[in-house]
Amino acid sequence: MTVQPTQLDVATYELSDASRYLQVPASTLRWWLDGGPRAGRVYPPVIREAVTGSSTLTWGEFVEAWYIRQYRRVHQIDLSDLRRLIVGLREELGLHYPLAHEKPFVGVGRQLVKRLQDSVGLPQDLWVVVAGHKDQLVLTPTMTEFIEKVEFGHEGDQPAIAIRPRGKGSLVVIQPDRAFGSPSIRGIRTDALAELVDAGEKLEDVAGDFGLSTAELREALSYEWELEPAAA
Repeated sequence: MTVQPTQLDVATYELSDASRYLQVPASTLRWWLDGGPRAGRVYPPVIREAVTGSSTLTWGEFVEAWYIRQYRRVHQIDLSDLRRLIVGLREELGLHYPLAHEKPFVGVGRQLVKRLQDSVGLPQDLWVVVAGHKDQLVLTPTMTEFIEKVEFGHEGDQPAIAIRPRGKGSLVVIQPDRAFGSPSIRGIRTDALAELVDAGEKLEDVAGDFGLSTAELREALSYEWELEPAAA
């Protein structure tokens, strides 16, 4: 499969940083990326097409890991089923990162996904679309929650351009080309703001220094303080 490189292919995160932003243990994230041996059996990668051993994630890998995180937390879906879905979509759409594009979730893409669900026998908890009113295909609630936090471009093949971890109404955003891919508000890293406040700086002073309102600063702090330290 020959695909021209895009922003999705750009190496963006070290494993430890991605683990913290995703709130997934580094060992789990590494398993999703490259698979590996377990109980006398070697498991293939879930996200990557082949094992690379790289501890750096591309933006596309990060978005697909966000998707897997969503389904694993809500439904505890078996990884082999997730792998079948990703591989099937990759082959059908000719995309390295099919879940990091809007194409499977809109228009005729939903019909393709429905056929794929049926043909590979995906469990119902992993369905992306279901038949709604008058058999119109609609996204499942779990997929809707994923989509509501991911922003797609409006040109070309509509790749993911941002994730808003607290939802579209939040100012906290993760973008590969802003703040080096770190969570930020108005281009200012949320962890940098939290470090200053944790060190004893007054909220009003930190907000003023960065041209933020105190409400914006409090949102950044709330996000950072809810994150747990990355696990190995």
